[in-house]
Amino acid sequence: MTKKVITRRKLLKNTAKATLGAAILMNAPFELLGGTTGKTTRIILVRDKNLIDDAGNYNAEIMQKMIDQAVLKLTGETDIKIAWKKIIKPEDIVGIKTNVWNYLPTPAELEQSIKKRVMEAGVPESRIGIKDRGLLRDDIFLKATALINTRPMRTHAWSGVGSLIKNYIMFSPRPPSYHDDSCADLAKLWDLPLVKGKTRLNVLVMGTPLFHGAGPHHFNKQYTWPYQGIIVGFDPVACDAVGLKILQEKRKEYFGEDKPLNPPAKHILLADTRHQLGTADMNKIDLIKTGWDDGSTFV
Repeated sequence: MTKKVITRRKLLKNTAKATLGAAILMNAPFELLGGTTGKTTRIILVRDKNLIDDAGNYNAEIMQKMIDQAVLKLTGETDIKIAWKKIIKPEDIVGIKTNVWNYLPTPAELEQSIKKRVMEAGVPESRIGIKDRGLLRDDIFLKATALINTRPMRTHAWSGVGSLIKNYIMFSPRPPSYHDDSCADLAKLWDLPLVKGKTRLNVLVMGTPLFHGAGPHHFNKQYTWPYQGIIVGFDPVACDAVGLKILQEKRKEYFGEDKPLNPPAKHILLADTRHQLGTADMNKIDLIKTGWDDGSTFV
C-alpha cells in the first residue's frame, strides 16, 4: 500500500482553504438560510395600513404580526418558533442594534417584537442587548455572537440616506473616519471584528420614512409619509437598495421630477460593487411583497 505523505506546504494550503471556506460561510448567512433564490436575493416587504395611527403611535400587535410574516417568508417555514431557531441559537449572545435619532428612532414595538422571538429561540434575557450608542462599552455587544440590525430609513446629510449599512458606524472607535467621499466606504464597517460574520437579520423600518431634507439634523414632518412598512432580509445591501428605491420614487412623485439625493447614497451601490457585501442591483433582488397595497408603484 502506498503511503500518502502530506507535506508542510500542502497542509498549510489545505488549512488556508478551510479557513477561507469558513469565512465565506460566516459572511453569507442569507444564502445558508434560504435568503437567495437562484441568483437573486430574497427580500420581504410587509405593509399594514394600521401599523401607525394618526398620532404617530405604532401598534405593537400589528408590528409583531408583520415581523413574523417577514421571517416566515424569508425562511420558508410555517412555524414562527422554528423559523427563528434557524436564525438564532440558544447559546448565542444577541445584540439588537437599533437607532435612537430623536426625530425618527427605531420603534420600541419592533425592538420588543424581536426580543420576544429571540427569547423564544432559547436565549435568556440576560444575554440580549438593545442599544445604539455606547456599543464599545457594552458587555453584551462586546461579546455578541449574533447581531440583529434595525433602523428607520431616512435622508442623511453626509451619506445621502441613513441605512442599515450605515447603522453599524457606532461599532467604530472613530465614526468620522467613514465620512469621506459621501461616506462611500461604509461597507468597511462590516469587516470590524465586533461585526464581521455576526449579522443574522436586517430590518429596515419604513413606517414614516423621511425622503427629503438638508443639513446634519434636518427633519421636517412635511417630508415624511405613512408608508406603513418594514423591509426584512439577510442581505443588508439589498434591503437598503429597496428602501432607497422607494425614497427616490417618493421624491419624484412629490417634486414632480427626478430629484436626485444630495449627496448621493453611493455607499449602497459601492457596498455591492466595491466591497461585495451584498446585492444592490434591483434586477437581482427577489422582492416578495405582502400585506396592504395602496396602489403604489414605487417597487
